[in-house]
Amino acid sequence: MTINEIEKSLEKQFSVADDVAFFNQKKVIEAFRECRISNTMFSASTGYGYDDQGRDNLARVFAKIFKAQSALISPIITCGTHAISMALFGLLRPGDVMLSISGMPYDTLTDTLFGKGNGSLEDFKVRFEKIDLVSDEFDFDQMQKKLKKLKPKVVYIQRSKGYTSRKALSIDQIEKACAFVKKISPKSCILVDNCYGEFVEKKEPIEVGADVVMGSLIKNAGGGIAPTGGYIAGKAEAIDLIAKRFTCPSLGTEVGSYESTYRTFFQGLFMAPHTVAQAVKGSLLIGKVMEEKGYKAIPSTCESSSDIVRSIVFGDQEKLVKFVQTIQKYSPIDSFAVPMPWDMPGYNDQVIMAAGTFVSGSSIELSCDGPIRPPYVAYFQGGLTYEHVKMVAEKLLEIID
Repeated sequence: MTINEIEKSLEKQFSVADDVAFFNQKKVIEAFRECRISNTMFSASTGYGYDDQGRDNLARVFAKIFKAQSALISPIITCGTHAISMALFGLLRPGDVMLSISGMPYDTLTDTLFGKGNGSLEDFKVRFEKIDLVSDEFDFDQMQKKLKKLKPKVVYIQRSKGYTSRKALSIDQIEKACAFVKKISPKSCILVDNCYGEFVEKKEPIEVGADVVMGSLIKNAGGGIAPTGGYIAGKAEAIDLIAKRFTCPSLGTEVGSYESTYRTFFQGLFMAPHTVAQAVKGSLLIGKVMEEKGYKAIPSTCESSSDIVRSIVFGDQEKLVKFVQTIQKYSPIDSFAVPMPWDMPGYNDQVIMAAGTFVSGSSIELSCDGPIRPPYVAYFQGGLTYEHVKMVAEKLLEIID
């Protein structure tokens, strides 16, 4: 098949992505209008940042969009892992139990959970338990047993796949899990790692029962424009506790300055529904190209998408490396660089990563990475414009065996 024939075969999936983008764009516009966002809120602040209008109103508009009571948004939150760790430390106390019902969390949280002598949750006597998914579904039998026995303070759900072979969890799946948890353990606080999932569907996790969601602004919610930062949104009581961890108990969100414009964060949030749709359609196109070449894509291109990540199973280290290097070669930035496996901080295996991005490491821009371990899977995501991804897909169609 030619690239145009492959593209034509995906028309129905593309139409769904466009419909979701239009729905979410209306939701974003309404939130901006209700919060009366104006140019004066783009201004920088210094020092303590008392009455920082950009910070406070950015949090208000995020809360509106995500249907949350409150939100904490900051350029000082360095990444998704930082946002998640901060939420966990804000809510958990010595002797509490954290139960992950979506299996083992992402590799970069390992030291947060289990580090020895580094200030980890384990150091603070927080107990971690997990329940693995079964065929990409929640294991409700095990959930019932452990929820009754443990009465966990925090129930944790990772929406995206991380470095596993499963599909991302859909909003429908998360809704069923939240209802089940609250029925058995109503006092448990449900946290959802929302990274890579924002604006892919018409609802966000808080709308279906989650108490707190967390994510990065150099992924979906920043629209490819936000230069850094992260967000946490949810119930006001939970956000207040997390904010006291973010700064200190006596200050919470009353302080925090940023000596640069907030415009990029507001503009990125405005662009996010469209940008995410570009990434979803680009992911479908590259996924279909690789399926035509005989490789397995997860999820397959005939299945619905619940995040922007698609994985390609190579079963061979050299083929994985070649794929990642091709993504880098046709990137707008550092196209001349040749990615090689390296000991990336926070990961248990060597990782190869293509990230020829305007914002360093931004995974809403076309990027790709994978751990150097069997079955040698490439995880690719992002794409600011569908046209860029289509060009890369054409090259992959030509050169991939």
